[in-house]
Amino acid sequence: MRPTRPGGRLATRLFAAQTLIVVAGAVTLVLVAVVVAPGLFRDHLTQAIGPLSDEMAHHLDEALARALLLSLAIAVAAALLTTLGVSWFITRRLTRPITDMATAATRIADGDYHARVPASRLGSEFAALDHAFNRMAITLEQTERRRRELLADVAHELRTPLSTVDSFLEGIEDGVVPSGPDTWRTLREQTARLRHLVDDIDTVSRAEERQLDLHSQPVGVDEAIDAAARAATAAFAAKGVRLEHRPSPAPATAEADPDRLREILDNLLTNALRHTPPGGTVSLTSNTTPGKVTIVVADTGEGIAATHLPHIFDRFYRADPARNRATGGTGIGLTIARALAQAQGGDLDAASEGVGKGATFTLILPTR
Repeated sequence: MRPTRPGGRLATRLFAAQTLIVVAGAVTLVLVAVVVAPGLFRDHLTQAIGPLSDEMAHHLDEALARALLLSLAIAVAAALLTTLGVSWFITRRLTRPITDMATAATRIADGDYHARVPASRLGSEFAALDHAFNRMAITLEQTERRRRELLADVAHELRTPLSTVDSFLEGIEDGVVPSGPDTWRTLREQTARLRHLVDDIDTVSRAEERQLDLHSQPVGVDEAIDAAARAATAAFAAKGVRLEHRPSPAPATAEADPDRLREILDNLLTNALRHTPPGGTVSLTSNTTPGKVTIVVADTGEGIAATHLPHIFDRFYRADPARNRATGGTGIGLTIARALAQAQGGDLDAASEGVGKGATFTLILPTR
């Protein structure tokens, strides 16, 4: 269905309305002048030269009427032409931004998310409208880009577990693979991997779109770190990695969702443990400054190469794909952690001096 041109109809109506106003004003001016001017003119003549004869009064009235009508006709015509010209210019100026916005909206509806409206320069109201429209277009463009990236990532990540499940099922059907406990355990592991992947994708997508159900409240940061460290103690001890917590000198209280904060800490500790060899150390340090609380998770592990550092929070980005797949990671833990931090008004950054020199993740959360 081809869209109509609302800008043209609006311009016609605005121009017609302004023309009607000008014509009404001109008619009112003529009527008032014709009715009022002769009486005032006679009063002034009578006061100046005394009573007038009927013949002289008649001639003076005719002269006044002709002069008045001619002057009014010329003045009204000039004013009408000038006013209509100005009205035409103003109408075009007012309707052009609306036409541009309709054109940009049509392009966006057709899938061109790069469409933007130029600045109208017609005052703060139109400037606010232009800014709001362009912000909407940018949000739609980002959403579409994330959607495409997500579809590509999901297709890539689902391929391996689905291929494993399919090959096992085909082997069972052909009688090549026995349907014993080991086979069913492998199938359950792959379906669990798929379920974990789906849950992670759902979490990061809702966090990036600010659709999480957050319950922000004052949270004792050191208490939250202690709880996360206690939960990870067994895993760190099994691998032989030392876990240290260095609390803030002053009580650190953040404004955050305690469950989401715990999820961020769990992801950071899991990532640090995965990339720290036996004998290494992972330290948790908290500090409070005006307006924010900082939590630093530092490890003495593999470190991050400079080429990988800018992409470390990208979905499914793996600096070492073989290692991460072998350990069962989905490659989305750090993405979730940063998305959750930003959804709560904070942020998460990564730093590393290079391969073999460890990595540092800095979580920033707002305070009340």
